Amino acid sequence: MKDQFVPDLKTYSILIEGWGRAPNLPKAREIFRKMVCTGCNPVIVTYGIMVDILCKAGRTDEAVQIIKEMERSGCKPTCFIYSVLFHTYGIENRIEDAVDTFLEMERNGIKADVSVYNALISAFCKVNKFQNAYRVLNEMDNKGVRPNSRTCNILLNSLIGREGTDEAFKVFRRMIKFCEPDADTYTMMIKMFCQRDELEMAFKVWKYMEKKQFVPGMHTFSALIIGLCNKGDVSRACVLM
Repeated sequence: MKDQFVPDLKTYSILIEGWGRAPNLPKAREIFRKMVCTGCNPVIVTYGIMVDILCKAGRTDEAVQIIKEMERSGCKPTCFIYSVLFHTYGIENRIEDAVDTFLEMERNGIKADVSVYNALISAFCKVNKFQNAYRVLNEMDNKGVRPNSRTCNILLNSLIGREGTDEAFKVFRRMIKFCEPDADTYTMMIKMFCQRDELEMAFKVWKYMEKKQFVPGMHTFSALIIGLCNKGDVSRACVLM
């Protein structure tokens, strides 16, 4: 087919994304380089696809080189691209690189959005630096960036996973003042209190959820039903069922 038509930018981007999903990093690289060599200059979407593929393949330093290449070509990286990079730094425990990149991003005049801050908070949580995560939360407030349910869930999941349940409840009470919990938030809190053998606290979370007119999903119902059954409170479990 390549003898019958000349691939355009959209064609190359689709091919790169497809090889990335395969996954076949060598083919994705090959198509990307072929695109550049034929004079078809990448745009922000193509660069973003390539950075995402490289980060998922654990080729973080190569992804950084792609971002530098973007900058040299006059294409400014987006918050999405930085959030992908920060998320990968967190997985690799490269927290200093995450912080340095964040500061560089700000120096380049790119304002962080909630996805960037969430990725940075997640990176700190992965290395148990919760005070740093709270500082990021405070910076969000200072910069006028409103946390979302994802922000809350990252902190709660990390704290509960490390048995910091008291701290998790403090975070929950703080977060609900300025962001709306989602189904995962409520499910985590209800499950946590059930595991702590504090069913009445689990029901308080449930009542708060009802007060906010949030419609619970199957997992939220299941968390409380299982908690009640484990305590032998079959009558209330049946009511929920």
